[in-house]
Amino acid sequence: MTATDPALTALAQGWCALSLLHGKIEAHIERALESKHGLSAREYSLLDVLSRQHDGEGGHLQMKQVADAVVLSQSATTRLVTRLEDRGLLARYLCPTDRRGIYTDVSEAGLELLAEARPTNDNALREALDEAAKNPELAPLVRTVEELKVPARSA
Repeated sequence: MTATDPALTALAQGWCALSLLHGKIEAHIERALESKHGLSAREYSLLDVLSRQHDGEGGHLQMKQVADAVVLSQSATTRLVTRLEDRGLLARYLCPTDRRGIYTDVSEAGLELLAEARPTNDNALREALDEAAKNPELAPLVRTVEELKVPARSA
């Protein structure tokens, strides 16, 4: 295969289209969440992931699991947790069975903000997908996203 191989070119074009779709959706959601709730898309995502934790076995996520879920490095996730904790939206505490472990829970204020922001996030996502569907290069990707049947996300 060479750099001008049509299969590689098509693959690269597909990747560019997917990246473009992601960027458009994220930017649209970011503007909506920031303007209405003072939240970034990453902050919303982190609150959402942490709100799904439970006290049962494996119910609390380690920072690496949280970082993977919100697609950030562990250090960036820790900084994000600290910012949200400083705003009173999260609380950290020591793991009762392993004093080296630290858990992070969404506070009541964080849960209230998340509940207020969820419809904004959902509406912004729908708007961004509808707008992207008008672009012939992105329309097949939008259809794929809309047709995905993924099990409910668990913590």
